[in-house]
Amino acid sequence: MHQENNNGKNKKLNEEFYLEELVRLQIELVKLQEWIKDKGLKVVVVFEGRDAAGKGGTIKRITEKLNPRICRIIALAKPTEKEKTQWYFQRYVAHLPAAGEMVLFDRSWYNRPVVERVMDFCTDDEYWEFLRSCPNFERMLIRSGIILIKYWFSVSDKEQEKRFKGRLTDPTKRWKFSDVDLKSYTMWEEYSKAKDEMFSYTDTKQSPWYVVNTDDKKRARLNCISHFLSMIPYEYIPPEPIKLPKRKNKVGYVRPPMSEQTFVPKIY
Repeated sequence: MHQENNNGKNKKLNEEFYLEELVRLQIELVKLQEWIKDKGLKVVVVFEGRDAAGKGGTIKRITEKLNPRICRIIALAKPTEKEKTQWYFQRYVAHLPAAGEMVLFDRSWYNRPVVERVMDFCTDDEYWEFLRSCPNFERMLIRSGIILIKYWFSVSDKEQEKRFKGRLTDPTKRWKFSDVDLKSYTMWEEYSKAKDEMFSYTDTKQSPWYVVNTDDKKRARLNCISHFLSMIPYEYIPPEPIKLPKRKNKVGYVRPPMSEQTFVPKIY
C-alpha cells in the first residue's frame, strides 16, 4: 500500500472529546476573526491535496461559527474560455482579501501543477511556467502584507478507496464524485509524482507547505485548526457590552388575519 507521509492508524478518537475540542477551537477561531478584523489583517489559506482527503470537511468546521463577511470560501469552477486566455493567476487574484478579511481557497492556483498536469489539461510550457512563476507570485503576495498559509491534505490509497466507495453509495455525497475523480483514482502514482515535483519548487522557507495526515478525519480537523491558530499571533478582544433597548409601545397596529397568510405545513 502506498502512503503519503502517513504515521499509521491511532486508536479511534473519543466522540465526546472530539466535539468538546472542536467547540473550544471554534471559539478561538472567533477570537482570531475579531483580531483580523480589528487589526486589518489579510489572510489567505490554501487547502490542497488528494481527492477525498477531507479538505471540505475541515473548511466547514473552520467557517461554521465565523462571519461570512469576514471569512470567505473560494471554490472556483473550471476556467471559462475567456479565463483560459488570461494570465493564469488572474482569476485567483480577484478573490484575494482586503484588510480585515480571511479567504480560504478550496483548491487554488495549485490546480495547474497537480490536477492539470496529471490530466493533461495544460501544456508542458504552461506547467513549467507555473513552477517558475509561483514562488515569485507568492513572494509578491507576502510582500503586499498577505499572511499566506498552505495546507496539503494527505490520505492513503486504501482510505481514499474507502471514501470513494462511500460516496458512490451515499446519496448525500454522490455529488462529490466527478469524472475527474474517477480517472484520477486510477492514477495514484502519477499524482504522487506531480505532488512531489510541485513541492520541490513551491515548498519554500517563505511560503512552506504544511502536510496534514487525514486518514483519521477528526484528528486531521483538530490538528489543522490548532496549527492554523498557532500561525497568527492574536489576542482576545472583549466585545462591547450590548443592552437590548426597550421596544416601542404598539400604537394603532393591527395584525392582518392569520387566515390571509400561507404557512409552511406542520409536518413535524
